[in-house]
Amino acid sequence: MSAINTYFDNLSALITRALETQHEGMEEAARHIADCFREGGMLYTFGTGHGHLLALEIFYRAGGMARVCPILDEKLMLHISAAKSTLEERDEGWLPILLEKYPIKAGDVLISISNSGRNAVPVLLAKAARERGAYVIALTSLQHTTQVTSRNSLNLRLFETADLVLDNGGVLGDASYQAADGAMVGPTSTSVGAAILQAIVCRVKELSLQEGFEADFFKSSNVDGGDEWNDKLIAKYADSIPGLY
Repeated sequence: MSAINTYFDNLSALITRALETQHEGMEEAARHIADCFREGGMLYTFGTGHGHLLALEIFYRAGGMARVCPILDEKLMLHISAAKSTLEERDEGWLPILLEKYPIKAGDVLISISNSGRNAVPVLLAKAARERGAYVIALTSLQHTTQVTSRNSLNLRLFETADLVLDNGGVLGDASYQAADGAMVGPTSTSVGAAILQAIVCRVKELSLQEGFEADFFKSSNVDGGDEWNDKLIAKYADSIPGLY
């Protein structure tokens, strides 16, 4: 069997596992996000390194929820200095900087994303958000995080700071395919994490229709009428979501 087939088999198995083992958690996440929107709250998303890709996965997306605010800083992402971002995500000094720009409050929801769940910034942000009264969802790998120590002064890992933990099922180190030379390649956390998040998005939409509350969703800008629809939502949320406009 080729590496391509093996990787797809591994990924398919993890997505199936996520549906079977995380269904209840996804339902709970969707329920809390729906209640947040009903009461006028904000859904914040945050991740460092490649985790920030998932923080952006459900932001300003065709068919995506409009009331989503990703917590972003270039130094914690990959396009300025990938190597330095690894060091930055371990720096506890980021906490007050992020909370000043993104005033998470009671009634909001935060999804904090970290495969290892050990580095300071996503862990301490989750803890601070919960202390402020927000509902905190951790998206992580329990297999990985339970086999490593924390990298923060509180000696906490992400799953220990959250109200709800969603497990992507990935292996220690994330890479899922063992090559002939013994090297591990083929991470799965982004693909499985995206599937989990988008399933939650679909359920929030379903709940909004079933229960009759407002939950704005973007349309594709590349279909007729999409720009006009989206412009109204951008104007509505531009003041409360940095980077939207």
